[in-house]
Amino acid sequence: MQKTTLVEKKYLIPFILITTLFALWGFANDITNPLVAAFQTLMEISAAKAALVQFAFYGGYATMAIPAALFIRKYSYKKAILLGLALYAIGAFLFIPAAAYQQFSYFCISLYILTFGLAFLETTANPLILSLGSKETATRRLNLAQAFNPIGSLCGMAVASQFVLPQLISDKRNEAGELVFFSLSETTKDYIRLHDLAIIRNPYVIIGLVVVCVFILIAITKIDNSAQTLSEKEGTRSHRGSLARLWKNRSYREGVFTQMFYVAAQIMVWTFIIHYADALGIDKATAQKFNIAAMIFFLFGRFISTMLMKYINGRKLLVTFACGAIICTLGTIFIIGHAGLYCLVGISLFMSLMFPTIYGIALENVESEDMTFGAAFLVMAIVGGALMPPLQGMIIDNGSIMGMPAVNVSFALPLLCFIIVGIYGWREQRR
Repeated sequence: MQKTTLVEKKYLIPFILITTLFALWGFANDITNPLVAAFQTLMEISAAKAALVQFAFYGGYATMAIPAALFIRKYSYKKAILLGLALYAIGAFLFIPAAAYQQFSYFCISLYILTFGLAFLETTANPLILSLGSKETATRRLNLAQAFNPIGSLCGMAVASQFVLPQLISDKRNEAGELVFFSLSETTKDYIRLHDLAIIRNPYVIIGLVVVCVFILIAITKIDNSAQTLSEKEGTRSHRGSLARLWKNRSYREGVFTQMFYVAAQIMVWTFIIHYADALGIDKATAQKFNIAAMIFFLFGRFISTMLMKYINGRKLLVTFACGAIICTLGTIFIIGHAGLYCLVGISLFMSLMFPTIYGIALENVESEDMTFGAAFLVMAIVGGALMPPLQGMIIDNGSIMGMPAVNVSFALPLLCFIIVGIYGWREQRR
């Protein structure tokens, strides 16, 4: 029996090149998550309004995923990647005027445009990785490529933890653990706001420059012909016919729905770790270390699950990991104190397998000619990360619910999402 290679030699260079994009959007995702709490303090707004950062960030995915698919069909995967990188860089550089004018809405617009670029990159990169080799190893290959996403995320978290949050004057606390910022005069607040927004701006400007360098590198590199062939095949199909076939595919249709809830859970878990720690009297810079620990669990989980898929069906693993996430989330809700925070960190280990596995299962029986539209709707499902965090923020703003900290109760929303993921895995396993 001939052994199937995960990444064939002829696809190795394009695989490495496309995999670097996973790290790039991982960086953007996870340097942004801790800013929700920072903006809440700095702009003196509610948790629900601060969560509009996530609404803008993940709303960009929903807006641009279908235009990205249409662009790929008309032009090519390489041109779509280059356009995505250009939009990424533009959004990052828009942090310069946003910090100068000190307007929360300007930051949201900058992130919205930045994620136009991420939508192009994700719509392009995921199906390309699936196509670079045999169909039997496609889901494992995507899990491997997606493992580099948390490496980028860890870099984003490290920058936030080491160079952004510790330098925020607005996060200084008194001996009682209360923020000093709210008791200061308006003149002093304005000075601190100007300083802190410049600190927040700088990493985005630097990553913008890195993205420009990657743009140049990809522009001068020849992408494997398989990418061009795939987009040419898709261009011969009618859009209406592709949509009809995708809608009739039950695994795909339910996969898009499930992906929306998974992404919502992921963003809620990572965004509100800092709020959960804050309720325990932990400052933002220290709380971010728990976020980093969660991402390390997530990274290890990606590599472990990729290895396990050699021996265990991905659908069965999805159900198992969903059950683990449900148990940890129940601990997060009902255990008040540091043990609950540890449960919250532990959720990330079980989330690690979910996105690429749902993605791979959903696209498993999609015709190659419909792949770009199929990928686009799965990227649009990322809108779950825009819709549910503000709702969780509204719950947190209540302070306490039925004698429990509202931040604990708010994790009932991720719990619901993980139940939906588990049901999808179970239904696919039976199917």
